Order: sequence, then structure tokens, then C-alpha cells
Amino acid sequence: MNMKRVVSFVSLFLFIAVSPFAQTVQPQHPGKIKQAIKKLNTLGSVLYFAAHPDDENTRLIAWLAKEKHFRTGYLSLTRGDGGQNLIGTEQAEELGLVRTNELLAARNVDGGEQFFSSAIDFGFSKTPEETFDIWTRESILADAVWVIRKFKPDVIITRFPPDQRAGHGHHQASALLAIEAFEAAADPNRFPEQLSAVTPWQAKRLLWNTSSFFQGSPPSSSHLLVNIGDYNPLLGESYGEIAAESRSNHKSQGFGAARQRGNIVERFEVLAGDAPKNGLFEGVETSWKRISGAERIGRLVAQIDEQFDMEHPEKSIDDLLDLLALVSEVGNNHWKDLKVAEIKDLILACGGIWFESYAPVSQLAVGEQATINTAYIVRRPNVNVIVGNHPLPFNEPYEQTAAFTASRITQPYWLRQAHGLGRFTVANQEDVGRPLNSDGPKTPITLAINGKSLTFERPIVYKYTHPVRGEVYEPLVVTPRITANIGQRALVFNGTQPKTIEVRFTGHTQGEVSAVARLQLPSGWRAEPSEIPLHFSTKAAETVSHITLYPAENVSLTDSLRIVLEYPNGTETAHALQSINYEHIPKITWFPPAKARLSKVETGLSAKHIGYLPGAGDLIPEALREIGLQVTLLNEQDVLSGDLSPYDAIVAGIRLYNVDPRIRYMQPRLMEYVKAGGTLVVQYNVSRGLQVDGIGPYPFELSRTRVTDETAPITVQLPESRVLNYPNKITQADFYGWVQERGLYFVDESAKQYDRPLRIADPGESPSDGSLLVARYGEGNFVYTSLAFFRQLPAGVPGAYRLFVNLLAKPID
Repeated sequence: MNMKRVVSFVSLFLFIAVSPFAQTVQPQHPGKIKQAIKKLNTLGSVLYFAAHPDDENTRLIAWLAKEKHFRTGYLSLTRGDGGQNLIGTEQAEELGLVRTNELLAARNVDGGEQFFSSAIDFGFSKTPEETFDIWTRESILADAVWVIRKFKPDVIITRFPPDQRAGHGHHQASALLAIEAFEAAADPNRFPEQLSAVTPWQAKRLLWNTSSFFQGSPPSSSHLLVNIGDYNPLLGESYGEIAAESRSNHKSQGFGAARQRGNIVERFEVLAGDAPKNGLFEGVETSWKRISGAERIGRLVAQIDEQFDMEHPEKSIDDLLDLLALVSEVGNNHWKDLKVAEIKDLILACGGIWFESYAPVSQLAVGEQATINTAYIVRRPNVNVIVGNHPLPFNEPYEQTAAFTASRITQPYWLRQAHGLGRFTVANQEDVGRPLNSDGPKTPITLAINGKSLTFERPIVYKYTHPVRGEVYEPLVVTPRITANIGQRALVFNGTQPKTIEVRFTGHTQGEVSAVARLQLPSGWRAEPSEIPLHFSTKAAETVSHITLYPAENVSLTDSLRIVLEYPNGTETAHALQSINYEHIPKITWFPPAKARLSKVETGLSAKHIGYLPGAGDLIPEALREIGLQVTLLNEQDVLSGDLSPYDAIVAGIRLYNVDPRIRYMQPRLMEYVKAGGTLVVQYNVSRGLQVDGIGPYPFELSRTRVTDETAPITVQLPESRVLNYPNKITQADFYGWVQERGLYFVDESAKQYDRPLRIADPGESPSDGSLLVARYGEGNFVYTSLAFFRQLPAGVPGAYRLFVNLLAKPID
């Protein structure tokens, strides 16, 4: 029997954490329930502290959370915005969104919790001094102190040492900040403005989770050694196996990991606080004895654990309700709130009580209402559950409906305001540290279970059945009333010729909505038309406007086009709508400002038709089309059996020689193309995991050398080089306005046939001439470049365009 009852209520936006997969809490098998009961008797917490997504030790996190039952968190100072991407073209904020959700997927496996500061991963940094200059040290320290004061860890563990062995400025900075935050969190004179919401907190010790990975750190008698290779029979896995599944969620970084079995010894070095001899939590009371008068709670938990019936978990519900009443009376609010939440979830698990709230649509516009369904079922017998005034029969579905009003777009909180190079702007102090928004669409739910009233919340989701993937959950998205998607993020004008662009306007309301879209342009620019009347009468209706832009005489690198929407009741900055969809993480929807960077490039074009072999993922084909080049994406079949002669040049996407094992079969054909007179431009690869013995016609070796200062001076050491003179004369002005870095993974040694026209170095370092190699081979040109064109061209950097066009040119006899 399927019963339905209508109940009206207003959905509240409460500031609590949400499930990383924006769906209902999954049912728990008896082994996991038994694990959760044991955890009730553990009142210890540990915070792992590092710089980026994928820096964390997933083995240790899994062992701490699931073997020792400690509350275990990972503070990643950044969201990984400046990294590379092996699965798609997302960069900057969008890559940060992907990696945020990959971290949450990892924590969903290993049992940890996830936290962030407001620091931005601005790319590789060689020194902590540079890192702190860009991040603003005191601001990120304040974030770390806030997370420590909120989380209250007994032990803090860093991934990296506080010295040059860390190998990355962000890594070293994270350890230095951990040392400083360890003391500052306990000092009421540091960041006193936080103390209206939190109290000072002194962790017992700060440890470095060292290993042989760090040069110069062999085992010593001062190291604490801990074997974390246990096998958990309740879970049916070792912590090396759990860790591999967790780490393999970092797919954008290519960190799929093999499962490990057997002994795994971790070692720890004391950075601050008491030095332990026998265990990480030595000297820390981690039972209910740490709270005065709570010993009875520990005894009741032990009784519930001993009497737990794995075939009839519902028999433990009454004792868990008694335990809930006891815990609700303890004086320590921190542990009370944590344990109350754990007990409530256990009661649901023991009773097989399942419920979720879902919307009939995947998106709602701001101001719209929708009817939300909340479905329930109780799947264990003899459990008395009442919703409102309605008893839930055993194993029979029941639904409620309720009205929900969408009040704010579901923009990630750290992207709601414009930000600088080093830090996101976080307006609400309570948001600091959170992985995701706390104010997303939710449904409050009250159940009476065996006579006791319990309250819960569930995120409102959208779900559908995919013919291949099965039941798929997505977060409910709240959109602006109208969005405006400009066809390109960077508009590049070659000379003074106008360019026609497409802007796709979409109405998202159920009913009618009207506005006038106006283009905001820098001085001297002109658009036809300059305003577009919009009217939508149905949801998801679209209109594409073609707008011709006429560039100004002088264009700076900071010029941009923006769109505003004038509604009858006010003016708003327009937002675009962008979606990111990978199967290993929830669908991501966000709303960047509707704007495009405007650049003007004065460049000749010697090559017209370009073949492009995609690698790990970049936006260079679209960027080259911006300046009028015809770009054709190539595949293996095109290379092996197609006619390559029509292509003036072929470009290999970033890390092609790392990610495509079929390149070993394509490589001879590409070399034939060069020998016959073509130009092959190969962009950066890394030495580890190359799929061929040699990338070029003559040997060269890749290094880890990189230049991270995007303003680093460049010296021309071969001024007559063809790639610096045809069709464009390259000058120092062409290296202005570059973004994030000059280049990465430069060439080290190379055969004498290669010209190396440029020298470049970060401040204080020896120059390298391995960023650009050019060689004549037969009748054609081979070019290998480690310059970061994959960042520069999509950003519309004029000089990078001019140089890249030169690399495409055919040889001049």
C-alpha cells in the first residue's frame, strides 16, 4: 500500500554540514553499525594538516577513523585550483570545485571529515616566503586557528616538514602554519574576534607524519612508529585497501592507487607539545572519563555493544534512546553535540529507517516554489515510527509533500564574491573551514521513534534513472531568473577587425520573465546591439543573440566585457551557468559572472590549418580558433591511416605522451609528417610514465625544473631564431601579462640538433634554456615547449598568442 499525505511547512536553511553526495544517508550493514557503536565510547580527535587535495595520508586517516574510532579531520589549506587536470579541461576555480568534491568522495570512503581555509592554490611555489606574500600569512593563520578552535583536536599531524624538504612552498607553508596555529589557537590574545563563537583550544601535541619520501629523514630513535596495517573483520578490508579506494577518488590528478595488504608502519616526529613514547594519544583521556560525571554513559555504550544482535539490530533502539537522553544532559556541548548526532544516526540504522527529500525538477529559479516529496520506509519489524500523526507500517513506503521556496542561488560560498590571487573572500565567519555551503536546500524532519521525538535534516535532491548508471542523484540547483553564457571566456581580436560573438540567454522561471540585457564595455569599445530585450514565457527557454564587437585602439590586458540585466524591479549583474559532470563526484553547477576577457593581438598567420591531438585536456583548440585558425581534432585513426599533408602544423596537447598509450604507434607517423615538411609542436610532458622512448627526432631528457613567477625575466639567447622572428618579431613586451607561471617540466640535456632560443629563471635561481626546443628534421620543424601556453592562450595573453603562432610556422629555407 502506498499512502500519501500533504503537510505544509517552510524549508529552513540551517548552518550545518551537508552530505558530500547530496543524497540520502545510505543504509548501514551490521558490521558498520557495530563499528559506529564502538565509536560512541571514543572521545578523541585528530586533525591532519596539509596544503592541497591529495596531500593527505588516506591510510592513516582511515586507520584513525575506523580502527581507533577517533574523530578525524583533514584541513587542506587550498582546494587545488592551481593544479593540472588529467580528466578534463577545468582550470582555476572550476578545477578547485572538482578537487573539493574529490576530497569529499575520499572522506566518504575513509571516514574522515573535510575542511578548507580561504587560501587559493595559485600554482607551484618554490618558497614559503612567496606563498605567504600571496596568501597573506596572518589571514590564513586565522583560518587555521578557527578550524582548530571549532574542531578541538587532541592531536594535530602535518604531512610535510617545516623546511625545504617539503619540496613545495605551499607544503612548507602548511607545516609552518600548523606550528604557529598550534600555539595561537590556545592564546586568547590571538584572533580575539573569534571568541564570541569559539573558545581557545590547546592540542596535546603536534606531529610530523614523516617517511622515507622526505630526503634526509631516515628512521631514528626519536620517531614514534605505528603499525596501521590492521585488517578490520567488521568491514572486510584492511586500511591499506580502504585507503586505496579513498585515494583513487583523486582522479583529476591521476592518483589511482593499488590496494595494500599487510603491515604498514607510519612514523611520526614531534614538532610541538608532549613527545609520546607508546601511542599518538598518549596522555589524552579518550573515554567518557574526560567529562565529569559521564562514566555511566561509557558503561551503557559497552552494554549496547556487548548485547548488539547483528541479525536484529532493532533490539538496540530502546537502549540507544536511553543513551541519547543521558548524552543530551552532559555539560560538554562539544562532545554532546557530536555524540547526539552519532546516536541519532545509529537509531535510524538499527531500525532500517530510511527517508529522503527530492524535488520534481533539477533546477528552480530564485523566488520559485516547488512541491517537495519526502519518502519514508521502516524496514525492521517492531519499530514504532510516527511522522506527524501518521504511524509508519513495517516495510511500506509513505510520502509527504511540502512547499519549498528557492531564496538564494546555490553558488559555492567561496565564489560568491570576487577574489584576488591568494585568497577567496568569505563573508560569513561561520563558513570558514566548511567544504560546501551550509545553506543549501534542505528539509527538516521530525520522527517519533519508540515514543521519543527526534529531529533530522535532509538535503533536497533531484534523482532520476539513467539507462546505464541506474539511479542517479544530483543536488537541487537554485538558479538566477535569467543566465547569460558568452561563447568564449577570452575574446581575442587579431588587429582592429570586429568580431561577432554569441551570447546564450536562458530563462529559468516557470512563468514569464522579462529583462533588458546591457553590455558593459571598456572605453573606446562599441557593440551592436548594445542592449537586448529578453522575454521568456516557458522554463528553460533560450535565445541566442549575435553581438558584433568593435575593439578600441588601445586594449589593456585587464579589459573585459560584462553583462547586466535590468528587470522591472531592479538591476542585477548577470551570471553564466556552468555544469561539471563526472561520475565519481556529484554534478557541480555554479554561476560565474557573465563576462569575457578582451584582448587584441597583432599577429601574422603563416599556418592556417592545424591538426590537434588532445592530451590530458586543455582549451588550446578553442583558443586558436579565436584568431581565425582552422583547428581539426585528430585521433589515432587520423594519424595512422589519414592524410596529414593538408595540415600546416600538428599540435600535441599537454601530457599526450603520458596519458595516451597509443602514442607509441602514432609517433613514427608523426615523425614522417615532420620529415616530409610538416611542423609538429609538442607541449609539456613529465618524465614519469612516458609512453615512448623518445618524444622528438633527436634525444632529450625532461626534468622537474619550472619557473613559477609569471613575471620572471626572459633572456633571448638566439635572437635570429626563426621562431622569434616569423611571422611575428617577438620582443620583451610579448612576455608581459602572463598568468600563474612561465613554464613547467623543462628539458634538461638534449642533442646538439636542438636550438634553445630562450633562457629563463625564477628570482635567485640559475637560468634554464629548456623551455623551448626547436629542430629541423628533414624538410620540417619539430618544436618541444614547456612554456605554459595551456594557461596563457585561454586567458587571452596577446604575446603568448604571437609566440605560439610562430611555433606553428613552416620552416624557412
